[in-house]
Amino acid sequence: MKAILLLGGFGTRLRPLTNDTPKQMLPVCRRPMIEWVCEHLHRHGVDEIVLSLGYRAEAFTAAYPHGRIGQLAYQVAVEPDPRGTAGAVRFAAETSGITGTFLVLNGDVLTDLDVGALVRLHASSGAEATIALQPVADPSPYGLVVADPSGRVLSFSEKPEPGSAPEALPREGERPTVSAGTYVLTSAVLDRIAPDRPVSIEREIFPQIVADGALAALVDDTYWLDTGTPQQYLAANLDILAGRRAGARVTDGIAAASDGVHADAQIRTSVIGRGCEIGAGAVVQRSVVGDGCRLAAGAIVIDSVLGAGAVVGVGATLCDYSVVGSAEQVAPGAVLRSQRQPPPEPVSDS
Repeated sequence: MKAILLLGGFGTRLRPLTNDTPKQMLPVCRRPMIEWVCEHLHRHGVDEIVLSLGYRAEAFTAAYPHGRIGQLAYQVAVEPDPRGTAGAVRFAAETSGITGTFLVLNGDVLTDLDVGALVRLHASSGAEATIALQPVADPSPYGLVVADPSGRVLSFSEKPEPGSAPEALPREGERPTVSAGTYVLTSAVLDRIAPDRPVSIEREIFPQIVADGALAALVDDTYWLDTGTPQQYLAANLDILAGRRAGARVTDGIAAASDGVHADAQIRTSVIGRGCEIGAGAVVQRSVVGDGCRLAAGAIVIDSVLGAGAVVGVGATLCDYSVVGSAEQVAPGAVLRSQRQPPPEPVSDS
């Protein structure tokens, strides 16, 4: 089966890490995020993917110049202009010649979803589209979905305001379910997507299919992580270190992967990139340090992320999900709490 990976967003919530790099090319335990996604798809029977690209499309083709990402062959569909999530799906399908039934995935979601089970449910349901659902504590950042016991979707509300959809609340003791960003679609869905304007699959197309009684869903309470924020990106790395991902294997001594780590440095539960220098008395805990970073003596980095080549001065402290961009410098003695360097521009995410 073929799969379309939606990779065109700007990743603004992860800036400055994404100032020059698409978020799906950010390293997760020293491998680009997209490789984790493709490895999972290959394990579940996908044999070819289409990369739906927009922002910095060349980063993907330059990293994988031979037309393969791991075990998967890929094609590329580069949108000439932003077309929304549904528009991107239609453009990618038309560009690559996809017909029949196919998968669509948000490329910044890491999950252990049983994709084969989703495909089998779709085949048996006769639905026009089938989506994966994930139970969560707070559905407001996602697409709140209610399905009956047979799997037929009754309502789909994208990013509802808390308390705005009382009819969609689960029974006592149950968590609400949200769209998990993995879909099985048919060519009939493509026919619903207007070709001449941006179209949202979550806000327009799925509610249409629900109204026609043709949207099915599979609830799978498995590992699932939207990596769109610094906290979530950090969690993606630490979850692999902690063994929370099915099939994930970490090698090369990730927690201290550089020969430049001073014997007196303290490193705990962190990812240290290649070619780093970490000085005497430096402390790194629950953090991601990119390739080629330099931490001077006494620097402290806790619950934070450093882009490749970042420099942290003597005695500087970063904590509370601070983020430093590639090649940026933190002055000696500086204290960053929940800060980004440089600060991101105030623009909306996509």
